[in-house]
Amino acid sequence: MEVTLTIPDELATRLHPFEEQLPQILELGIREWVARQEVGFEGLTEVLETLATLPTPDEVLALRPSADLQARIRALLEKNRNEGLLPEERQEWERYQYVEHLVRTAKARAARRLQGK
Repeated sequence: MEVTLTIPDELATRLHPFEEQLPQILELGIREWVARQEVGFEGLTEVLETLATLPTPDEVLALRPSADLQARIRALLEKNRNEGLLPEERQEWERYQYVEHLVRTAKARAARRLQGK
């Protein structure tokens, strides 16, 4: 399929070197756009984007969830204790747990790097 887009000249200039990769670039962009709009990814995008920048070990160890993300996690924990989670809330909780695992792994590796191991 062929698609014609009208984009600003400056963006066209930036995209020109990547002409052959445009389908992959668009796919990645769409995935990110959708993920930002999905329930349960609030706060996680920021954490993952930080890790994707390949931060220094000190920056990894300093990584903390936002106040909004902390509040959402507390609310889910409280709801789980008192009445249980709905299926979509359980999925959201599982996403948070998975990202927490990734962050802990990154922090452990960062600490080892700082210790020279």
